[in-house]
Amino acid sequence: QVQLVESGGGLVQVGDSLRLSCAASGRTFRRYVMGWFRQAPGKEREFVAAISWSGDSTTYVNSVKGRFTISRDNAKNTVYLQMNSLTPEDTAIYYCAADPRARFGISRHEYAYWGQGTQVTVSS
Repeated sequence: QVQLVESGGGLVQVGDSLRLSCAASGRTFRRYVMGWFRQAPGKEREFVAAISWSGDSTTYVNSVKGRFTISRDNAKNTVYLQMNSLTPEDTAIYYCAADPRARFGISRHEYAYWGQGTQVTVSS
C-alpha cells in the first residue's frame, strides 16, 4: 500500500511558476513509475507527466512540453512537478499517482494509487 500526499498548489498569475511535491509512504516507492494528472472543472482527468523508477525516462502531454518538468528523489520518496510559464488553461486540481507495475503509461487506469490532489489556479 502506498499513500501519496501532494502539496505546493496555489493561486498564481499568468507566467508565474509553481513547484508541486508529492510525498509517498512505503519502502517500494523507488520501484514505481510516478505520474501527475490534472482535472479541470467539467473535464476528464488528463495525463500530464510521468517518470520512470530511475528517473532516466520522462514523458509529457504536448500542452506542457517545454514548460513543465517532472523529477523524483527516491531517497526522499518524493516526486516533483516544476511548472513554468503558467496559463489559465493550466488551472486544475493536480493529482500524483503511482503505478506499482511500472508500465510508464499515460492512462489513469494504469495507476493504482492516488493522492488527494492540490489545487492550482492561474489568474489572468
